[in-house]
Amino acid sequence: MTRQRPFRSRRVLCSVVALLCLVGITTPAWAQFETRATHALPNESFGVVAGDFNRDGKLDIAVIGDYLSVLMGNGDGTFQAPVNYTAVGQTIAVSDFNGDGNLDLVIGNENNSVSVFLGNGDGTFQPPKSSSTTASCCSFIAVGDFNGDHKMDIAVIDGQYISVLLGNGDGTFQAPSDNNSFVGAHQLAVGDFNNDRKLDVAVVGYFGGSQDLGILLGNGDGTLQASLTYPLTYLPVEVAAADFNGDGNLDVAVGGGGAVTVLLGNGDGTFGSPQTYSGGGCCRLIVGDFNQDGKLDLITGPSVGPGVAEFLGNGDGTFQPAKIYVSGSGSPAAAGDFNGDHRPDVILLDGNHDKVTSMLNTGALSFSPSTPLSFQVAQLVGTTSAPENVTLTNTGAAAVSIQSIAASLPFQTSSTCGGRIAAGANCAVSVVFAPTMAGPRPGLVSLYDSASSKPQIIELSGRGTFVALSPSSLSFGPQKVGTTSLPKRLSVTNEGGTSVTISSIGMGGANAKDFAVTGTGNCTGQALAPGATCNVAVTFAPKKTGTRSATVFVNDSGAGSPETVALSGTGT
Repeated sequence: MTRQRPFRSRRVLCSVVALLCLVGITTPAWAQFETRATHALPNESFGVVAGDFNRDGKLDIAVIGDYLSVLMGNGDGTFQAPVNYTAVGQTIAVSDFNGDGNLDLVIGNENNSVSVFLGNGDGTFQPPKSSSTTASCCSFIAVGDFNGDHKMDIAVIDGQYISVLLGNGDGTFQAPSDNNSFVGAHQLAVGDFNNDRKLDVAVVGYFGGSQDLGILLGNGDGTLQASLTYPLTYLPVEVAAADFNGDGNLDVAVGGGGAVTVLLGNGDGTFGSPQTYSGGGCCRLIVGDFNQDGKLDLITGPSVGPGVAEFLGNGDGTFQPAKIYVSGSGSPAAAGDFNGDHRPDVILLDGNHDKVTSMLNTGALSFSPSTPLSFQVAQLVGTTSAPENVTLTNTGAAAVSIQSIAASLPFQTSSTCGGRIAAGANCAVSVVFAPTMAGPRPGLVSLYDSASSKPQIIELSGRGTFVALSPSSLSFGPQKVGTTSLPKRLSVTNEGGTSVTISSIGMGGANAKDFAVTGTGNCTGQALAPGATCNVAVTFAPKKTGTRSATVFVNDSGAGSPETVALSGTGT
C-alpha cells in the first residue's frame, strides 16, 4: 500500500535531551566538525532524536520512518546495529512521560494518533500506547508541560490545527485541544515568550502566497490563544527558540530560503526587527554552545549540498557568518556529545532517508576559510598557479601535533605548521594547482593531527586548459568619465595539440558595461590551430568615477572553457 507523506524533508526533530548533556562545559574551543561514521537504516526514515536510553552514560539515537529504529551508542561516535520496532511515522520526540526516570519516545502515526513507547531503562521499549488526535496527525511533535502539573504534554501539528495533548502521566494523553488560528504550519517550537510562566508555541509555515511566523500564547491549561502572526520574506521550514542575547527574553530563529533569520524577543510575545544571515537554513535548525564560549550558536544544513552550516553567536543576539563543514551526505538532525569528549557533536540524516552519519566536534583546530578552495581562473596545462591559502588556528588549551599534510594530484601543498601548533597559535597551508590535463580537476588536502581521530579534509577544485590568455590581466589606469581609452590587446594562444574553436568572447562582472571588446580579429568562429595565436581588442569607457572592474570571458571548445582575464580601471 502506498502512503503519501508530504513535507518529508522537514520532519527531522532534534532532541533537547541531547543538548542538556552539554551543561557545565567551560573550556573554550572552536567547533570543527569531522565525519566519524555512517550507519545504514532499514528503510526510509524522517525523524531523529538522541538520549541515553540504557543509562550507561553514552548517548543513543532513535529514528522514525517505516520503522522505529534504536541505535545504541558505543561512546566513540559510532553506534550498534539498529533494533527495529513496528511503527510508521514521520516525527519523533523524547521525554519521560510516565515519571519513572527512563526516557520514552513519542511518534506521530499515520492514522490520526500518537504513540508512546515507554522505555525500560536498558535500551528496550514496551509496546506502544496510542492516543487519538483530531486530524491527520502528525507532521511535527514538541514536548512541554503546558498545564503545570509536572506531567509531560505534547504540542503537535495536526493537519490544519496546532494541538496540545495533556499527558496523564502514564504514557497516554487526554483529548487534544485544537487551535486553527495559524494556516499552513510546518514546524514549531515551545517556550515562554511573554514571561508569564505558561508555555507558548512558536510556529512557522506557508499557505498560498503567505509565509509567516506565528506565536500562540498559552493560557496555562493546555489551550492556546489566537496566533500573533509575523510575515516573513522567504519560505520558512524550521524554527528554534532560545535566549540568544541573555536578556531573559526568549528569541526565535527561523530557517529557510538559504538563510537563517533571528528575531529578538521583547518579553511580551512580540519581537524586534529580523536580522538575516545567509549560507544556511536547510532542513533543521539546532541551538547549542558548539564552540563552548558560553554563547549560544546555531547549526543547520548548508544552502547547497550536504554537511553542517554553523553560525557562531556573539552573545548579543547577532551571529557570525556561516562556516560550512562538508559531509558526504545529509543535514543536521540531532546534537549531543556522542564520543564523551565534552564537546557537542552532530547527527546527520541522509537526503535519501536511509542512513545516519555522525560528525564529531574536534574542537581544537579552526580552518579559515572553512569552505572548499576553488581556483577560479582556468590554469594552463603544464604550469603552476599562484597559491591559495588556508589558516589553521589552535583554539584549544594544549598544543596540537601535526603528523602530515598532503594534497592529491594535480594539487601540491606546503605549510608553515611544522610538527606542532601551540595553543593559541596559527599557521598557513598553501595549495597550488598544476594541471596535467584540461577540464575540471577535484582534489583534497588531508591533514592528520592529534586533534582528530580521522584526517581532516580541505576540498579543492580547479580547471586545466590548453588555451593561454596573455596578459593575465589588463589595467587601464585613470580615464575620464564619458571618454573611451585606447584599445589594449589580448592574445589568445592554443597551446594544445589539436585545434580549438573559439565560439564567443564576452564581458561580465560588476562593471561590465564600462568595458568593451571592440575587435575580435580572427578569433571567433574559426578553428585556432595548435600553436596559433589570435588577438582581441578591449577598451575602457567608465560610466562613473572610482575603481571599475570586469572580466573578459573566452568561450571555446576546449575542456577548460571559459578562460578569463580580469580588467580594471579608474573613472575620473
